[in-house]
Amino acid sequence: MRHRPRPSGNHPKATRGNGVLENFLAAQRVNAANALIPQQHRKGKILDVGCGTHPFFLLNTEFREKYGLDKVSRGKEPHHEIEIKGFDIERGAGIPFPDAFFDVVTMLAVIEHVEPEKCVDILKGIRRVLKPGGCCIITTPAFWTDGLLWFLSRIRLLSAEEIDEHKGSFSRQKLHALLQEAGYMAGDISSGYFEAFMNIWVRAKKE
Repeated sequence: MRHRPRPSGNHPKATRGNGVLENFLAAQRVNAANALIPQQHRKGKILDVGCGTHPFFLLNTEFREKYGLDKVSRGKEPHHEIEIKGFDIERGAGIPFPDAFFDVVTMLAVIEHVEPEKCVDILKGIRRVLKPGGCCIITTPAFWTDGLLWFLSRIRLLSAEEIDEHKGSFSRQKLHALLQEAGYMAGDISSGYFEAFMNIWVRAKKE
């Protein structure tokens, strides 16, 4: 099922800062992530890690129950059954949900904002809260776009506030290696590109 992102109009921005293309690019991430979610999982629960103060992806995906984590707590999104918890995934504590609670966990344009040495522990935490058969979906800019993203942020097409916070960059191979270190089997990890090879998607299934 394809889910078309709602037009931004007068809705809050999908990301921080003033990049002209931010809402457009967020919509591309929504399309990529929705295409990777098995339809049967939509009867269950989804967690979006780093959902933002305006949970753009969660507002544009269909699930029985929706949850988000971000540094700034918003409570329940008005008129939408989305539960958002204020939580910093880098602070060292485990993800604040029980084992095997979610059918899908997403990290969309988030892992590049994480200190590299903390990535594996965060991915282990995501795996812990996934049900057997559940999947983790990650999107991130391809490593070769670093200079381009910086340039686009300087001419205000992208948010400088977002780009300047990038702490790492990734290839498909690097993401596969991190996920295997976190406990996923190599055969349960798939990946590809979107937006003219500028962004990577990865899906890892928990056995």
